[in-house]
Formats: sequence, structure tokens, C-alpha cells
Amino acid sequence: MRISTLLKTGLWIAALCLCAPAQTPKDAPPANEAKGMPPRASATEYLAHAKAGSLTIGAEFKGHNVPTLQGPLTTEDYVVVELGIFGGADAKVKLSADDFSLRINGKKGLATQPYGLVIANVKDPEWAPPEPPAAKKSALNTGGGGGQDQQDSTPKVVHIPIEVQRAMAQRVQKSTLPEGGRALPVAGLIYFQYRGREKGIKSLELVYNGPAGKSTIELHP
Repeated sequence: MRISTLLKTGLWIAALCLCAPAQTPKDAPPANEAKGMPPRASATEYLAHAKAGSLTIGAEFKGHNVPTLQGPLTTEDYVVVELGIFGGADAKVKLSADDFSLRINGKKGLATQPYGLVIANVKDPEWAPPEPPAAKKSALNTGGGGGQDQQDSTPKVVHIPIEVQRAMAQRVQKSTLPEGGRALPVAGLIYFQYRGREKGIKSLELVYNGPAGKSTIELHP
């Protein structure tokens, strides 16, 4: 079910709180605005591409990986599609992630999800929690003369430092497909909620239904 506009607004505000500095100049762009990725040379540089009116859309399925300019992140609850949108000289288009849907294994199309939701679910595979302190020796003697290591059977809760969370949020934001009126070419990521394993995906279709027309792109799982 597509989340309500009110919830989306709340998520954008949450993303803004994570990513924005305390003060910004009056003429600065909105801090919660997606930045996008550098487009490739052409739509044919993507694994799949198709025409939609005057546009050519290149697309690649990234699975549960979130490619960013600073390195990959991962997410268990979402899958990612990288887009590159191209047109003629001086071409512009009004973009919205809601123009896209994803059909997995021929089922009903999944609606896109805002990056504010994805931020809360990403992990950095390069980040590792600090090593726990060495176990202490027990004062009890079991007859052998040596103490025993005290083992705490309670699982340790790992708290990711706020600066690491903020850095990941900014990386997702900067990689997300920008929306609104845009000069072409433009590129970025869109997200769909899917908790299944990638190896269970047999077919993928990215459907575009927007101002430029309609198109279906067969993606490579």
C-alpha cells in the first residue's frame, strides 16, 4: 500500500534533521533535496534501456545494495534500481519517483518508497563495532588453581554512532534520483520495499508511466 502523503512529509522532515546543518543560507537549495548520481555517457551504458516518448531511460537492478559515490551500502528491506534518463539537446522533464513501479516475478507492481524510509534500514559493510574488552578472570577456583574467564551470555546491543548514521543518511540522500523539473541527462536511485532474497527473483520489469509517456524496461535480476 502506498504510504500517505502525511507520512511521506514526516519522513522528509526526519531526513532533513539528520542531514541538514544547524543553519543554511537563505538562497541555499533545500537540505532534504535529493542530489542524484553522475549520469553515464548514454542510456546504453546501463544493462537495460528503453524509450518513453522523447526520453531514453537506462536502468540497472542493484538488489539489496545501495551504490553511492563514497562506496556501497546495504539494506535488507528494500531493493534498488539505478536510473539514467536522457533526452535531446536542452531537454527537460518533470521527474517523480512515483512515475515508476517494479514488477517482480510478474506480480503486482511495487510502488517506490522515499529515501527517508531507506535511511533507517541501511548498513555500511565497511563499518565494524569496536572490539569488546577482554574477559575478566573469575576469582573462583575450580581445583586446577587457575581462574575462569567470566562469559556474559547476554547479547551485546550494538549502537551505531550518530556520526556514522548521519554519514550514511547523507550518502543515500546524495544518490537518490532528484525530482521536479530537471535538465537532462539526470541519474539516481529509486527504492522499492522487498524483503525477499535476490536469488528468488526470476523476472523484473520496471514500468514508467509519466509525463513523457509509458514504457516497460526488462531488468536483469
